[in-house]
Amino acid sequence: MKAIVAEKYGSPDVLELKDVKRPVPKDNELLIRVYATSVKYGDIIGRNFKEISPGKFNMPFLFWFFAKLYFGFRRPRITILGSEFAGRVESVGKNVTLFKPGDQVFGYSGQSMGAYAEYICISETGVVAEKPTNMTYEEAAAVPYGATMALNLLRKVNVRSGQKVLIIGASGGIGSAGVQIAKYLGAEVTGVCSTGKIEYVKSLGADKVIDYTKEDFTRNGETYDLIFDILGKCSYSACKGTLKQNGRYLLASFKTKQLSQMLWTSFFSRKKVICALAQEKPEDLIFVKVLIEKGKIKTVIDKSFPLEQAAEAHRYVESGQKKGEVIITI
Repeated sequence: MKAIVAEKYGSPDVLELKDVKRPVPKDNELLIRVYATSVKYGDIIGRNFKEISPGKFNMPFLFWFFAKLYFGFRRPRITILGSEFAGRVESVGKNVTLFKPGDQVFGYSGQSMGAYAEYICISETGVVAEKPTNMTYEEAAAVPYGATMALNLLRKVNVRSGQKVLIIGASGGIGSAGVQIAKYLGAEVTGVCSTGKIEYVKSLGADKVIDYTKEDFTRNGETYDLIFDILGKCSYSACKGTLKQNGRYLLASFKTKQLSQMLWTSFFSRKKVICALAQEKPEDLIFVKVLIEKGKIKTVIDKSFPLEQAAEAHRYVESGQKKGEVIITI
């Protein structure tokens, strides 16, 4: 089969189209013919992990160390990137009961990746579900990671109707899903992003959008029940005055300092720092599918690239120009 392979760390030029052995499903696995995958932050990190120091990594040192062990210190152990996919079940292992050949599916393969290829194997109990009927393969391929992460994290802080939620990084994979899911839960949502992405975030249903290059949300007099900081771009000290009396500052990526703040605020403050780890679960993806089919979550595709242009897709994402999802079609 054809696949994009990275046998060394580096620039997008390390991504090469090659013929590799087609995977064979185990007894509990599905063999999926991949029609589309996405280019996400994790793919960029995985391609060039050699240059990601503990300081550049968005999590504490131990997380960086174990990620390095998994992905490889000097050369990549995971040579086929891509963790989100949409496609059709080609065949199933003898113990599979939840899916059958011909089923249209979408899913998330996690750190094992492997979606930049014509075929991928995944456990039937993994993060995989029937594709939403109202989405194309390209649209569905951009959904699983960001939506399941956002859903899981927002549930941890019990977002509910009438609350005011501010999302820092509202144009990213988790942030864009977070905007839509928080709206579904009944919150008034404000997105924070750069100038070129304002219309994109508005199109997701945000009630307000703040251009961080022109306005400091910590000084505009607004207060929020929840500030969801996807990549830890702000800080608790800066956001504290913007939180309501029982407000929450939620981080999807955090360092040791934020863990200490979470411990301190848990005992000594009504305003809390929440450093949360999401666990992707198949039932969350099934719930996301229902929301999509109800019209509550959509995908906005910026650009699509064929498999052989995966390097160009990575360059485009790294340029910072994208206003929506970047897809690789196979």
